[in-house]
Amino acid sequence: MSKLIIFSAPSGAGKSTIVRHMLAQDLNLQFSISATSRQPRGEEQNGVEYFFLTPGEFKERIANGDFLEYEEVYPDKFYGTLKSEVDRILAEGKNVVFDIDCIGGLNVKRIYGDRALSIFVMPPSIQVLRERLEKRGTDSPEIIEGRLAKAEYEISFAPQFDLIVMNDDFDKAKEETYKAIKEFLEK
Repeated sequence: MSKLIIFSAPSGAGKSTIVRHMLAQDLNLQFSISATSRQPRGEEQNGVEYFFLTPGEFKERIANGDFLEYEEVYPDKFYGTLKSEVDRILAEGKNVVFDIDCIGGLNVKRIYGDRALSIFVMPPSIQVLRERLEKRGTDSPEIIEGRLAKAEYEISFAPQFDLIVMNDDFDKAKEETYKAIKEFLEK
């Protein structure tokens, strides 16, 4: 039976890099593409990075019960996981990988229980997180401050996850994550 692997972390913790690495391993994983009501950025394509919906379409799909989980991050800026996307991947006999926020991750874990492994990628410290976000160079100082405030809130959820991976040494974090997923999938 296919399983679900949930990754959550504050922005800048290295979650997406670890997820990309896991997808490249021989673990029969497929990425669950999230839906969003924000506009595509740069080269982003519908159905590749995200399923892009208008705020109206998003609200209609919420009303229809199409989402496993969703969040309105800012007014009319929604992110969520479509049930149809997860069902499609499971029907193909693949294990589903999620890269979602903490609340969404815990909601998916509640729905699937023992069939899901929830992993929280922990930054070494808020200061390291600040340095990573500044080095990225994609956000204004105000946005970085907002992300850091949100990071402290998100870190408070870490104990509710099945596994906390400390990402202070990337190779060690990748190895620990790979080993945990492999053991979980072999259960």
